Amino acid sequence: MNSMNDTGVVAGTAPGRTCHTHRLRGLAGTGFIATLAAMVATTLAAALAQAVGVDFEVPDGGETIPLSGFAVVTGFFSVVGVVIAVALLHWSARPAERFVWTAVSLTAISLVPPLLSGANTATTTALLGLHLVAATVMIPTLARSLRTRTD
Repeated sequence: MNSMNDTGVVAGTAPGRTCHTHRLRGLAGTGFIATLAAMVATTLAAALAQAVGVDFEVPDGGETIPLSGFAVVTGFFSVVGVVIAVALLHWSARPAERFVWTAVSLTAISLVPPLLSGANTATTTALLGLHLVAATVMIPTLARSLRTRTD
């Protein structure tokens, strides 16, 4: 009750907490921009493939994949990659290395469905290439960002 008994402790954020929050926000921001870039690159590559005659028709149901579908799927899985990167930054001692291994493994797995789709050779080849376009944008960008935030 007497001000003489004050210990001088001031409530606030822990010293490392602000830096950690800043690192996570920075990674999320970089991931958001990379996601948009991957969506644009993949959609443009799909449009180019269509322009040269790739039909993107998948025999299962005989439907053609629309250009907007490439953007949506790329966006969704890119966000999944950002979430993985954020989790690794938070919980891993070597987040960049772990991210690259995880992302390359998941990219390799993502190449299986186009091979099993039964689509014609041009469509299958284009789909494989589009997976690699998105990975080429996302993996190095997020790995570089993770290295920057852990050095």
